[in-house]
Amino acid sequence: MKILVACEESQRVCIAFRAKGHEVYSCDLEFCSGDHPEWHVWNDVTPLLNGNCDFLTCDGKSHHIDKWDMIIAFPPCTYLSRGGGNSLVKNGVMDMERFEKGKRAAEFFYKIYNADCPKIVIENPVPIKLFGLPKPTQVVEPYMFGVPVSKTTFLWLKGVPFCCPTNVVKPTYTFTDYPLFKNSYGKYKQKNRSKTFPEFAAAMALSWG
Repeated sequence: MKILVACEESQRVCIAFRAKGHEVYSCDLEFCSGDHPEWHVWNDVTPLLNGNCDFLTCDGKSHHIDKWDMIIAFPPCTYLSRGGGNSLVKNGVMDMERFEKGKRAAEFFYKIYNADCPKIVIENPVPIKLFGLPKPTQVVEPYMFGVPVSKTTFLWLKGVPFCCPTNVVKPTYTFTDYPLFKNSYGKYKQKNRSKTFPEFAAAMALSWG
């Protein structure tokens, strides 16, 4: 399959599907940290979503895709997630700048959700109801895939089955007290927390690849 992994700089999902023999490209506004620039598009993903597109990977090579077989996306959740809800309303007053950013984030979500592609997967934390995202298809937790962490994660699925749990373990950490994240700070903490667990990426490739 030809697969686009949108909004992924870690390349963990890209690498997992490449291991299954698929032609996969990650795309993000940040340079990749997965050590495979030859698979990464360092640019806005929007022009790629509906296929019939030309793009350069970070090794300078040009590519053309007529149609994607699958899109897997991790759109930014800063202004959409319920975790950020406390910043949206302060002292009973709506932060209109943050609200507008949330609306734009929701519009971006729908661009992916409505892309011309037969198989679409979108992953995000629990969203704020205010922005009207559709009902998720599946709810998963990292501990379903061998990571002893509790973090409710929503999946919106089109044309693919549920992601099958691979190794259910007892959750011994919340997402906020997981040692991997407690030992990083500021923007690095946020960046680390946004990366897909390798075990979850492997489960995606097993279920859909």
